[in-house]
Amino acid sequence: MKTAKQLSVFLENKPGHAYNICKTLGDAGINIFTLSLADTNQFGLLRLIVEKPEAAGEILKKAGVIVNITEVLAVKIDNRPGVLATIYELLSKENINLEYAYAFAMRRIFLLRVSDNEKAFQILSGNGFSLLSHEELFSNENEN
Repeated sequence: MKTAKQLSVFLENKPGHAYNICKTLGDAGINIFTLSLADTNQFGLLRLIVEKPEAAGEILKKAGVIVNITEVLAVKIDNRPGVLATIYELLSKENINLEYAYAFAMRRIFLLRVSDNEKAFQILSGNGFSLLSHEELFSNENEN
């Protein structure tokens, strides 16, 4: 099964906190592939796909940041109406909960956190979707 590793960073909802994370990773030479930021009044959740997730996690922990590494599915998608509905339908028919999702639209890659990665991988790949490993996310072969 192919999965990508995602960093989930918990931070206070205050000016400069997301900057500090990005700056820390940049200073360490870690490239950010894509990210998603969600917030509440008190805290934010920054989800990142980076080239070196384990190294990035250690660097952030040493900087006093609360960080977690989780596995997500990276689905290569066509740029056409209804493709996301197809993915959601396939998963929901098999009672797989979609916990959250975000995209890197220019590369046509859809990142999914689901309740059952293995089952979702089998369903999506069995229905013609190409799923990428973490290493394949950074391969030039997958740019379009």
